[in-house]
Amino acid sequence: MCNLYRLEKAPDTLRRAFEPMLVFPEGVPNVQPRDVRITELAPIVRAGPAGPEMVQRRWSWPGANGKPVYNFRSEGREFGGGRCLIVADGFYEYTAPAEPGRKRKDRWLFTLPGEDGFAIAGIVRDQSGIGEAFTMLTTAPGPDVAPYHKRQIAVLTWAEWAAWLDPSVPAGDLLRPLPGGTLAVEPA
Repeated sequence: MCNLYRLEKAPDTLRRAFEPMLVFPEGVPNVQPRDVRITELAPIVRAGPAGPEMVQRRWSWPGANGKPVYNFRSEGREFGGGRCLIVADGFYEYTAPAEPGRKRKDRWLFTLPGEDGFAIAGIVRDQSGIGEAFTMLTTAPGPDVAPYHKRQIAVLTWAEWAAWLDPSVPAGDLLRPLPGGTLAVEPA
């Protein structure tokens, strides 16, 4: 499942999408273009008392078995609180190596053509010992992801961003596989 995502242009894109409403209660994050790894800090947008707010939080929290919870199945769940948008402009999936004898898996970059970035549906929780942390929500794979992985992160369109932050909107209305031809994929 997605354990690495790309963050290059997306923070500015998200800021423009919510202006003038976006609030920065901890200051504007100084985000450098990079690939974001599990346990690293990254920007998210969540509902705050004055409207949508951007903060930086850790990606993943420790699970009961000690392993990081960085993806979370969405089916059958409502997520009445703690919803967040994870800012991204690409995500990676891995497949078995195409070359015989090669040990490293092949890495594939998925992007949304024609967009500077997108949001991944997530949830944020306060975790003892680490503070707030977020995880990505997953769905069954759409046709673009299915050849590469058996699950897909829940990518939200621009029109769905505000709805996801509203806990009165049913999660099932927003968390679903993307239609075929939505994502571009290339070797990374």
